[in-house]
Amino acid sequence: MHHRDLEAWKESMDFVTEIYNLTRQFPKEELWGLTSQIRRAAVSIPSNIAEGCGRTSVKETSRFMDIALGSIAEVETQLLIAQNLNYINSDEFIKKLGKVNALVQGIKNYLSKVDK
Repeated sequence: MHHRDLEAWKESMDFVTEIYNLTRQFPKEELWGLTSQIRRAAVSIPSNIAEGCGRTSVKETSRFMDIALGSIAEVETQLLIAQNLNYINSDEFIKKLGKVNALVQGIKNYLSKVDK
């Protein structure tokens, strides 16, 4: 499985671009705080999908999908924090993140069947 062929990777790459565009609107004092944190967590999603696909065992690939799922939860939390601080309305982004989550979870489910 090549990462560039996966919908999860493609959608998460698009999501990263949207996060970068979104966080440009954040206050400048957040540059090294929430802006940096949310960008790093968002970048981690497609990065871990790609790294997992580059591994040779199903177990390793699955572990990197778990890491991607953890980054998804992290980004969701950070979006809600940004909403609580009145920087954004996070609903649209959380919906897009939910799609990425479902796709990554689909890979995990597939891997669990293959590993048996």
